[in-house]
Amino acid sequence: MIFDTHVHLNSEDLYLDIELHIQEAQKIGVNKFLVVGYDKVTSFLAVEIANKYPCCYAAIGFHPTEIDDVSEEDFEAVMNLSSNPRVKAIGEIGLDYYWVKDPEQRKKQKEYFIRQIEYANKAGLPITVHNRNAIEDCLNILKEYTPIKGGIMHCYAGSVEMVNDFIKLGMYISLGGPVTFKNAVTPKEVAEFCPLDRLLTETDAPYLAPHPLRGTVNYPKNIALVVDEITRLREESRKHIEDVTYKNACKLLNIDE
Repeated sequence: MIFDTHVHLNSEDLYLDIELHIQEAQKIGVNKFLVVGYDKVTSFLAVEIANKYPCCYAAIGFHPTEIDDVSEEDFEAVMNLSSNPRVKAIGEIGLDYYWVKDPEQRKKQKEYFIRQIEYANKAGLPITVHNRNAIEDCLNILKEYTPIKGGIMHCYAGSVEMVNDFIKLGMYISLGGPVTFKNAVTPKEVAEFCPLDRLLTETDAPYLAPHPLRGTVNYPKNIALVVDEITRLREESRKHIEDVTYKNACKLLNIDE
């Protein structure tokens, strides 16, 4: 059994043929998906998908690059979705400095990140964290505003040395397509180093397709390539990797196995 802990079945690339993509993934062993929102529209759609498909659950929130035009009404409308039992996390939230250089905009990202962590704590939900080129600030915020129910470092892009720093704060380390890239030294080291009871798998579909599909539209079924690479790196059985990461996800997200 495989749990894709970060997938955008609510994206334009996947939603049109959502049932096909779910079925193809199920054929290779995926039986649970966390469909992640990143703005108002996709958060509402994530919940709609989770309500319709028993194998799907939702995460709702505002991505750091999607906060410019968020009204207070929009923010409250999305956060209020947390009362739906199919919503299992607040996310995708966090920091993204790759696209944003302006100090004031980065400050605004931090404010929204903190605010959504606080809302997750109020709702009793874990978080799923996007981080790009902002690992130190991300860690510092999590230290000061620690998620009570823990969370996921989505597509972890930090160093091996920082893995334990995040784990101490209740975070799980999720690996996706980049762990399969030939030149991805650090993600491979993380896959080997991370305690197995804190490891998760994901696709981030339709983004970050794994090798040898890099640069193409990513589909949920491609998580098989991620699991295969983690299995190779850790020199453990594929079934063991699947079983433990699946149980980790269910435990964190408060979902029956």
